[in-house]
Amino acid sequence: MRILCTNDDGIHAPGLKALEEIARQLTDDVWIVAPETDQSGVSHSLSLNDPLRLRELSDRRFAVKGTPTDCVIMAVRHIMQESRPDLVLSGVNRGQNVAEDVSYSGTVAGAIEGTILGVPSIALSQASGPGGRAAVRWHCATTHGPGLIRRILEVGIESGILVNVNFPDCEPSEVEGAAVVNQGQRNQELLRLDERRDGRGNPYYWIAFERRRTVSSNGTDLWAIENRRIAVTPLRLDMTDEPTLTRFAQALC
Repeated sequence: MRILCTNDDGIHAPGLKALEEIARQLTDDVWIVAPETDQSGVSHSLSLNDPLRLRELSDRRFAVKGTPTDCVIMAVRHIMQESRPDLVLSGVNRGQNVAEDVSYSGTVAGAIEGTILGVPSIALSQASGPGGRAAVRWHCATTHGPGLIRRILEVGIESGILVNVNFPDCEPSEVEGAAVVNQGQRNQELLRLDERRDGRGNPYYWIAFERRRTVSSNGTDLWAIENRRIAVTPLRLDMTDEPTLTRFAQALC
C-alpha cells in the first residue's frame, strides 16, 4: 500500500511526524508532501494567482509553497503520477476538527482533495486541552491511529466519501473506544472578536471562541471527544440536501 501524508500545520509540524509514525505502521511506502508553512484555516483553497514552489527535502519528502489542496494535487498529478497513492492521510492536526471546524480546516481539505482525485482519504486530528500546544497528546493518535485506519479500510470507503477522525484529549489507556457520529454544531453565541491595541493605539482583532462549558448533543463528534471516544465521521463531497431539493422541485418546477 502506498500512502500519501499531508497536513495544514506545515512540513515541520509535530503532528506530521505523528502521522508518519502512524503511516509507517501500515506500510513502508510512505510519501510526505506538505505545506512549506502553517496553512491552518485555509479550508479547500487553491493557489491560483501564485506559482507553486516545490522543494525536495529528502527521499519521498517534499515541501510545497501552497495550501494542503495544492499539496495533494502536486503529489497525485506530478510527484506520484507514475504510481498514484492508495490512501491519503491528512494530519495529524494540532487540535480537533469537529462541528463547523470541518468547513475551515485545511486538514479536512487535504482529505477532500484526495477524495476528489479518486483516492480513499482520511483526515486525522488530535484534540488538545487547557495545556495548549505544549501539551498535545500525540501518543493518543499514534497509539490508536494504525488499528483504526486498518478497520476503516477493511470496511471500505466508497467513492465520494472521506472520513474525519478526531482523537480525544486523554491518555491512550483512557480512550473509551471509537464512536461513529454525526458532525456536530457549536453554539455560535460563543464566537467573538477579541479587540486589542497595537503600540500606536490602533485596534486589531482576533477571532476566538469564548471558553465556556457547553452540553453537546449525543451522537455528535463534539459529544464523542468530550466522552473520551475517538470520533469517526463520514463526510460526503456531494453537499446537496435531498429533502430541500425535492421540496424546491415541487414548488418551482
